[in-house]
Amino acid sequence: MDFLINLDVDDLGKAERFYTAAFGLKPARRLGSTGLEMLGGPAPLWLLEKPAGSPASGTMGETRRYGRHWTPLHLDFVTPDIDAAVALALAAGAVLEQPVSTHAWGRLALMADPFGHGYCFVQFLGRGYDEIAE
Repeated sequence: MDFLINLDVDDLGKAERFYTAAFGLKPARRLGSTGLEMLGGPAPLWLLEKPAGSPASGTMGETRRYGRHWTPLHLDFVTPDIDAAVALALAAGAVLEQPVSTHAWGRLALMADPFGHGYCFVQFLGRGYDEIAE
């Protein structure tokens, strides 16, 4: 089974520029004027333009909003140099929500993209999560 990652955004051009500059992803193919596949990571990332205020689904009363929001699902981007990754993402328009912290397993940066999606940069140290695994 493969995974596809889909991110709703309110401005496809802005999202393309951000994800290209912040993560080095490359546009691969378009789905009309509202979908763009980005490649360069371990799974394809699809940017899907959906207007703010549009229904999030047919079964709930929520609408899309692109200010910072919380969701129990987020992306972690593993990097060998967290400081360089944070600097590149900030220059592209990301927000650093907490300073980089160091743990037994590695370093962590809590970030948000310009569309309100939270994500983390992770830099493993030593044996990574095996440092704390039982």
